[in-house]
Amino acid sequence: MFQGTGSDVGKSLVVAGLCRLYRRRGLSVRPFKPQNMSNNAAVTHDGGEIGRAQALQARACGVPPSIHMNPVLLKPQSEIGSQVVVQGRAIGNAKAREYQALKPRLMDAVLDSFARLKAEADLVLVEGAGSAAEINLRAGDIANMGFARAADCPVVLIADIDRGGIFAQVLGTKAALAPDDAATIAGFIVNKFRGDASLFAEGMTTIAERTGWRAFGLAPFFAEASRLPAEDAFGLADVRPRAEGAVTIAVPTLPRIANFDDFDPLRMEPAVRLVFVPAGEPLPVCDLVVLPGSKATIADLAFFRAQGWDVDLRAHVRRGGRVIGICGGYQMLGRRVADPQGIEGPAGAVEALGLLDVETTLSGEKTLERVEGECVANGAPFAGYEMHVGRTSGPDCARPLLRIADGRTDGAASADRRVIGAYVHGLFADDRQRAAWLASFGAASGLAYDEKVERTLDALADHLAKHLDCDAMLKTAR
Repeated sequence: MFQGTGSDVGKSLVVAGLCRLYRRRGLSVRPFKPQNMSNNAAVTHDGGEIGRAQALQARACGVPPSIHMNPVLLKPQSEIGSQVVVQGRAIGNAKAREYQALKPRLMDAVLDSFARLKAEADLVLVEGAGSAAEINLRAGDIANMGFARAADCPVVLIADIDRGGIFAQVLGTKAALAPDDAATIAGFIVNKFRGDASLFAEGMTTIAERTGWRAFGLAPFFAEASRLPAEDAFGLADVRPRAEGAVTIAVPTLPRIANFDDFDPLRMEPAVRLVFVPAGEPLPVCDLVVLPGSKATIADLAFFRAQGWDVDLRAHVRRGGRVIGICGGYQMLGRRVADPQGIEGPAGAVEALGLLDVETTLSGEKTLERVEGECVANGAPFAGYEMHVGRTSGPDCARPLLRIADGRTDGAASADRRVIGAYVHGLFADDRQRAAWLASFGAASGLAYDEKVERTLDALADHLAKHLDCDAMLKTAR
């Protein structure tokens, strides 16, 4: 099990790289994360949803993603509450304090999923959540030491030297942990090092001596990590658009943005200048505005208006600009969004942006499905997935965006087809679709996205093999 001294220390990346590395050694490997918190989710082949990081790790293992790789997923809907997904299915919503009371009852599901993965693999690589030393949450813990102790799972601690305070991170973790919890830690990794590694050799020795834990290695910063899907939206604020591109695409950064990896292929596409627009800034002059998915459509619609982006969007359309809404963004483009059951927040209904003649009603039934078919707008095939609550209908649905292989249609378009929307995620990750969209703007694609992800996973495995004692960690796994 790989736990961290904090969030964003590189746990997901290290596990993904080791999944690929040990798979290349001929082992059957599976990823596992007992509890995850993310609105960047993936639809599994067994009909549920898990965190996007575990789907990437499954890909590194060469196996389809399964609900058992992330049995508890929390999808934030507000500052204090989340939707709770257990073994792929939403079981309801809970505020933070309510969830703390619920956690002990979820351990059975966590251990059940872990046992299923153990039964089908040579090696299971487990990822913790946040910090190993969140001692205020230790009672009933299922994400870190609580799981490690229940599953009798040895732990490797990952620390991030790039953020500074490396000695305090590791030694502080040792000091904060109860002795029995600290005893589960077999060794540590110092991650994201920049510069001459020989200058920190003494530091590695000092940490090992002061903790009694084995040093499994000092991993340099892996710059190519930006080519892989990220788990948290926090990093979007740091994404800087390239200076130029044949097509400029703007994405308003919503507080509860979901499935934002929809934009990773566009960010890497040489022909595209992708701009994530932060709060407080206007939507820029651009070719295309994409309204992203949202975990709380009505709340994010209010935020959208508060920024004045509704005014900017109408000006963009008047100038002849084009708009695409994906999932929650599609719902926002309609005339009205109703949530009579209070699925995503207080029950009620609001006027939406009115750029599509459709209405949406949110309901408790969630659609989770991998789909493929043909795009009506450009004639190109597509493969993607649906992950949403609610049904959308209205006159503009007579001009659907997508025709699904089973005969259904998805989406809607305005009469001039400059404003369109659909529920399907992953369109831009499909090289065929992305090339067709860029061609409609007079640009050519220069990216094979899936190949780039595969090459990056291989490069990550090579990177870890060079800098970590992977043989020693494998022996630790018993």
